[in-house]
Amino acid sequence: MKKSSTLRVIFYVVGLLVLALGIILNTKSGLGVSPIISVSYSISTIWNFNFGNMTFVLYTVFVIVEIILHTIWNHREAAKESAALKPAARKSLPLILGMDLLQLPLSLIFTRFMNLFSAWIPAPSHGFASQLLVLAGGIICTGIGAAMSLNMRIIPNPGDGIVQAIADFIHKPVGFTKNCFDLFNICITISVGMIFAHKLVGVGIGTVVAVLGVGRVIALFNHFFMKKMIEAAGVEY
Repeated sequence: MKKSSTLRVIFYVVGLLVLALGIILNTKSGLGVSPIISVSYSISTIWNFNFGNMTFVLYTVFVIVEIILHTIWNHREAAKESAALKPAARKSLPLILGMDLLQLPLSLIFTRFMNLFSAWIPAPSHGFASQLLVLAGGIICTGIGAAMSLNMRIIPNPGDGIVQAIADFIHKPVGFTKNCFDLFNICITISVGMIFAHKLVGVGIGTVVAVLGVGRVIALFNHFFMKKMIEAAGVEY
């Protein structure tokens, strides 16, 4: 294996580990979790399920939705193409769906590390200031981990994959789609909490800060390190 390919895999794996660490730090802060996993967090908290296992279930739902959207999108786009290009479009569908399915074993491994970090890391016990520090660490790790794994362009995390699939399907920018999808998840989480626990579960100031902060961390990380990383890893953009 070439050195660049090895570095690409290393950056990708490290990015996923840092992302898993960031998600757990976010939940440990007790100030609210990021929107993308707020549904699984609220369900696991209310019914005392394992958070990592519930996140895997959520990611599986995301992958199923991706497969449905990619299949419909492929047939819709193929119908617009000329007869000569339709076979090529049909051939590309198995590759697309194969990449979607590969997110399942990735999610299983990813959520096992979430469980591991959750067992290792205690909740802050020194008041609001320590909660804020843990939240800040979670947002920084989430942003760096997301940037590193996404920049390597291997297999996307289902939380990112479904946003991209929806954006392609509705022909809207990824940023706009991400904001709408975050809001959708927050609404579901609020509904689950109010109906079954009669209070907010998983949604708080940390959720708002995560929405604003993670994107900024990704932007800063990419500004300083993205070019060097993709050159070292041989990633084509």
